[in-house]
Amino acid sequence: MKILSADQTRQADQATIQAEGIRSEELMERAATALSSWLMERVEPDEPGEIHIFCGPGNNGGDGLVVARQLHEAGYAVRVWLLPAPKHSPDFTLNRQRLPEELPCAELNPQKLPRLLPHTIVLDALFGTGLRRPLTDVAASVVQHLNKAQARVIAVDVPSGLYTDAPQPADSVVVQARYTISFELPKLAFLLPQNAPFVGQWHVLPIGLNEEFIHTSLVDTYYVDAVLLAGRLPQRPQFSHKGTFGHALLLAGSRGKLGAAVLASRACLHGGVGLLTVRVPAAGYDILQISAPEAMALTDPATDFVTELPDLKPYAAIGIGPGIGQEAATRDVLEQLLREADVPLVLDADALNLLGANRELLDLLPPDTLLTPHPKEFERLTEPARDDYHRLELLRNFARQRRCYCVLKGAYTALATPDGTLYFNSTGNPGMATGGSGDVLTGLLLALRTDQRLSPLDAALLGLYAHGRAGDLAAEETGQAGLVAGDIVRYIGPALQKLTTLPARL
Repeated sequence: MKILSADQTRQADQATIQAEGIRSEELMERAATALSSWLMERVEPDEPGEIHIFCGPGNNGGDGLVVARQLHEAGYAVRVWLLPAPKHSPDFTLNRQRLPEELPCAELNPQKLPRLLPHTIVLDALFGTGLRRPLTDVAASVVQHLNKAQARVIAVDVPSGLYTDAPQPADSVVVQARYTISFELPKLAFLLPQNAPFVGQWHVLPIGLNEEFIHTSLVDTYYVDAVLLAGRLPQRPQFSHKGTFGHALLLAGSRGKLGAAVLASRACLHGGVGLLTVRVPAAGYDILQISAPEAMALTDPATDFVTELPDLKPYAAIGIGPGIGQEAATRDVLEQLLREADVPLVLDADALNLLGANRELLDLLPPDTLLTPHPKEFERLTEPARDDYHRLELLRNFARQRRCYCVLKGAYTALATPDGTLYFNSTGNPGMATGGSGDVLTGLLLALRTDQRLSPLDAALLGLYAHGRAGDLAAEETGQAGLVAGDIVRYIGPALQKLTTLPARL
């Protein structure tokens, strides 16, 4: 799905109003109804305590007023608090007038802010996506008060004070929500680590914004879900053979790090590659043959690390990096590979560290090479980032400059394409933050890059999504704390099968 900017989100509201011939307050009622339903599914009317709804002077506050009225009508104990302001939006004013007289509603006094008991449910409807400056004065005091309370804060659309597609000014005040309930599409801010303390767990509720406007909106940022990937992984032909899906070469492992070679190899095999040859140091021969017997072991003359590049002619794609080490001879192998390879490349781990230490090698990257750094490895390839937004800018620029596909691993792993488009992955869980998880991703991506039916973009998107989905399936069995990289490998097949059965768009 597309990630719209704050301006595009407002335009989507207006396009919906115009296309349906409705009034703005009707769309507000629709959004608030979705939020009220979400709340009522999780909170019983007789649950002890009042629901406190804090409303700002704009349409975000209008949403809060509608929710207050709907919850009150459903039998919930609700109390509304209004932020003092010289003027209010028309829809706020209308819904303020619609509040039942018996529903408690008062203006906030900064000298005597309401006492909030622990675990009280608080709805933050102070400010939404239109915020353009840091909160000050009474608004800042109210937010600081909410953050000090041990209440269950639910933010409407975005936490108040949070910019949706730009970095926060230093020392700005932002609501620290436990949940953020947004409408129709996620916001870029939800996907960045620096905003996690404010956003909490986020959910998107559909409210029927105009599909034609969203479809035609020009964006350079996407959130990858099953709908976006529908039809991208083709069914296997009835008369397939092992040559149909390509022969991959993986260069991996060094003494003490041969487990990385095993994990990447097994992931590549489970990822559907037709044939796999693994170049390992001589010390890895027995280990690989026992751990991944379906792969062909091609040993290096050296015992402890890879020192020579084999003949590349048989291979449809090549991966290098997991556990390979950073010896000078291995660096030379990487350089030779970059100079000679004329098939898709996947670079990870120590291959990236070698690139970072020898940046002149970056000029040798063939077009459409796929790199999979974590943030520290990416920093070695570029520069330290000021914040998460700056890191995304560096990621876009790196992919454009190097004409490559670059994966920035983490929660909501980001993929940058050669044209600067960003894709954020929707699958995965914190249990995957474990040694070897990246090696599994490398092997899976190598398998998909070997499949000549897939474009570089589709291979990367499918690999990221299936890797995260396999981790989710594994965590259902092991729990997040008990998850290890080998568990992810076991669920690659089921994750890919689900993608294969998704209906293609006509």
